[in-house]
Amino acid sequence: MCGIVGYVGPRAARPLLLAGLEKLEYRGYDSAGISVLDGDRIDAVRAVGNLSALRGALEAQAANGAVTGADGAVAVAEKPEPSTGIGHTRWATHGQVTAANAHPHFDTSDRVHIVVNGIVENYLVLKEWLIQQGAEFTSETDAEVIAHLVAHHNADGLVEAVRRAYAELRGHYAFVAISAQEPGLLVGARKECPLVVGRGEGEQFIASAIPAFLRETRLIQYIGDEEIVVLRADGVEFETAQGEPLERELVEIDWDADTAEKQGYETFMLKEIHEQADAVAETIGDRVIRPDGVDLGDLGTIDDALLKKIRRVVIVACGTSYHAGLIGRYAIEQWARVPVEVEIASEYRYRNPVVGAGDLVIGISQSGETADTLAAMRTARALGASVLAVANIMGAQATREADGVLYTRAGLEIGVAATKTFVSQVAAMYLLAMRLAELRGTLAPEQLTATIAELRRLPHLIAQLLEHGVGDVQRIADEHHAASFFLYLGRHAGLPAALEGALKLKEISYIATDAYAAGEMKHGPIALLDQSTPVVVVATESPVLAKVISNIQEVRARGARVIAVASEGDEQIAHHADEVIYVPRTQWMLAPLLAVIPLQLFAYHIARRRGLNVDQPRNLAKTVTVE
Repeated sequence: MCGIVGYVGPRAARPLLLAGLEKLEYRGYDSAGISVLDGDRIDAVRAVGNLSALRGALEAQAANGAVTGADGAVAVAEKPEPSTGIGHTRWATHGQVTAANAHPHFDTSDRVHIVVNGIVENYLVLKEWLIQQGAEFTSETDAEVIAHLVAHHNADGLVEAVRRAYAELRGHYAFVAISAQEPGLLVGARKECPLVVGRGEGEQFIASAIPAFLRETRLIQYIGDEEIVVLRADGVEFETAQGEPLERELVEIDWDADTAEKQGYETFMLKEIHEQADAVAETIGDRVIRPDGVDLGDLGTIDDALLKKIRRVVIVACGTSYHAGLIGRYAIEQWARVPVEVEIASEYRYRNPVVGAGDLVIGISQSGETADTLAAMRTARALGASVLAVANIMGAQATREADGVLYTRAGLEIGVAATKTFVSQVAAMYLLAMRLAELRGTLAPEQLTATIAELRRLPHLIAQLLEHGVGDVQRIADEHHAASFFLYLGRHAGLPAALEGALKLKEISYIATDAYAAGEMKHGPIALLDQSTPVVVVATESPVLAKVISNIQEVRARGARVIAVASEGDEQIAHHADEVIYVPRTQWMLAPLLAVIPLQLFAYHIARRRGLNVDQPRNLAKTVTVE
């Protein structure tokens, strides 16, 4: 999903648009661009790569506009800064990653520019027709047809042109258009993809997500589906796609209160599942600005020198946080080549652990108040180890007692069953693993760069998965909701995802569920299988996938039904499993973070089908502050 931002008002548009795009970069980062109305022309700058490339292109443009005075000093020719414009950060769907395919797109005469989020399904038919009308296309994208279509209808003004173009488009999309003939005007249209208006005093904003303009205004108006919006500096008008005027409530955003509301979702848990792209984006955010490394910020006394020389990592955690720690173990050992132990905190605190100077003990706790984890951290610190807290709540007890803190930035989580806090913890562990690898030189530079690039893709892949993969999960859950027992299997880094998926099903559906390393199935659990047993297998791309497939065959031979979570494009899995839920393909070590999301939804839909309260499951509390 791409990011859109637009501005009209008295201020310079470029810096506002660029700042907005920075807040939306998790939605797309293979290219970006900005178009501003400069007098009677539209000035566009586009660049391939992340926003640093666009920023560099804008700086180069500004330098080219400078003049040298008689005294040799450089001065910029004085003229009003453009105050109306649109910006876009792209994730490619149609067309390769090139400057020509970057947004904004424009018509043949360069008089109409548009930015688009979504897909135009009938673009080939429209493109062929527009070419017959004289349009000259410069990109491979489906989005460019909108610019030519709007321009084709622009004789009666931009608002009417957008309305007519909208009637001819098929697909799911949101777009914003500007015209050189009508300065001080933005026109947006929405069909299924997000678009929201930010209201300022004598200025207006439009974006695909509120964070794009939140630092400028907290007054917003939501745009309904199949609606068109007209923005001028002095006001905003809403209308149906047929041109009938609409009234839209002005809402003042209070993020503290906003996060405590369901925002249209039937439960907090479902809302928080759908917030996972944002949660991961916030967690990695400014920490992966460099393409060749990770910046974790201030970790207290746990500095680079200490990270370079640690001899061992010990992770202590409980429940969901323990599973995040398990994924962290695989990542740290794979990338940084540091030995890692993962301990259940409630057991570790009562052992006489062999730990001390040279060891880094990581306590993972969403709340930072988990009693057993706090006790384990205190034990390790008393024995001379350095202690790092991974927590979501600023100022929590764990953050005050540790030598350093790595915050997950997932935001407030109301549902008792952890979802977005889990994926944020996993993302934080990936960051730490990559930082260790960078400092210790255990990954080749090109491997580190490629891994960081894939990590930065994760928010988009999560959004893509949630947007397109929900239906199959619900159908499969409906088919199996009455089962009395489930077995979950995984291998290597897929095992923690299986453990977490099984825990979610136990927590909210109260179904007896077990989870095993798939290679251990023959050592006992296989005796539980019969034709009534659904077996959920994490079978994403990995070095042990062939072994996983072998385990699936063993399950099928006993008559059990297999539900596999696999990477997109893996057609062989369908020959071995009864049902396959596909997740976007990514680097294999990152795949468990994606694999767990359909497992969350699977548990969710089974519990809802059984009529249970998923937000407040019986006997459970959000924060366990006692033994």
